[in-house]
Parts: sequence; structure tokens; C-alpha cells
Amino acid sequence: MTTEPAAAPTVRTTWARRITDGVEPKNVIIAVLPLMGVLRYGWTGLGWAAFAALFAAVIPTLFIRRGMRKGTVEDRHVGHRQRRLTVLPFIMGSVLISFAVMILLDAPSDMTAMVLAMFASLIPILVITAWWKVSVHTAVAAGAVVCLAVALGPLWLLLGPVVAVIGWSRVVLRDHTTAQTVVGAAVGALTAGLTFWLAR
Repeated sequence: MTTEPAAAPTVRTTWARRITDGVEPKNVIIAVLPLMGVLRYGWTGLGWAAFAALFAAVIPTLFIRRGMRKGTVEDRHVGHRQRRLTVLPFIMGSVLISFAVMILLDAPSDMTAMVLAMFASLIPILVITAWWKVSVHTAVAAGAVVCLAVALGPLWLLLGPVVAVIGWSRVVLRDHTTAQTVVGAAVGALTAGLTFWLAR
């Protein structure tokens, strides 16, 4: 029995892959936390951003890579819905640890609010993932845009089209349906944005 060879990448799928990989959640987190920290609190904020990014992006990435080596996770984006039900609680625990330490050490309010917003947005994502593969890519990106707008001004909402482009890339690669990317963006924007606004 022979299998059909994979279709050759097109310009469209090549760009979709670049966007999906380049603006994946960990990269968004690693970019947005220092931006928020520096613009709000200068060098102090940058230090706290690095600490938060360690628990929200770096440690989860190492966990996923370990799963890939062991064969329990098939790819860096954790495309299998059931596998996400294992990965997401780990990420939530890691984020919660950083939040607790930041509260204990009296970190700047917008930085702790940002970390809490990340944790809060993962709750509905985990619940939805139990039965539907909602997009984490668009959830994280949309949540980041709204948090930046709340903290730094409404002009940051102009980054909104970036979320749409990320959603497009996920659909083109057939990792998600359009509905899954739209729901992900809505969940991220509403949950992270509201939590950040209330907690800051």
C-alpha cells in the first residue's frame, strides 16, 4: 500500500507557515511582556517582564519540547486537541507560580495584572479544548493587543489586523477552522482584557 506524497508548499502556505511559526504564542508573550514592562516601568519593568516570560513562555516551551522528544507531543504547536489537555494545565501552573512570586515580591501592578490575564484566558481555553480545538494563537495575540490598549492607549488596537492575519495562517494550514480562530480571538480579547483592566 502506497501513500500519496505531501502536496508541495505554495507561496500561500509558505507565508502561512512563516506567520504561524513567527507569531506563535510564546513569541507574542516574549515580545509583549518586555514592551509593556519598559514602556510602563523602565528597566525595572524589563526585569519583571523577563521573569514573567520565563514562566509563561520559556518553561512551557521546554515542557513541549520534552514531550516532542518522548513522542507524547507531535509538534511545537501541539496540534492534537487531546494533547493540549495535558499541556495547558502545565502552562497554567507555571504561570500561576510566577504570579504568586510577583505578588509576594510586590511587582509592578501592570506586570502582575498581565500575568493574571494570561492565566485567566487559559481557563476558558482549557474548558473549550475539552470538546473543540479553539485557537490558542489568536487567543494570545488578541489578548495581548487588548491589554496593550488598556495600559498604553487605544492606538494599540491598530494591531488588531495582525490577529486576523494570524487566524488566516492557521486556517490556510488547516490547523483550525475560521470559527475556531474567531472564537479564540474573542475569548482571548474578552478574558485577558477584562482581567487585566480589573487587576491593574
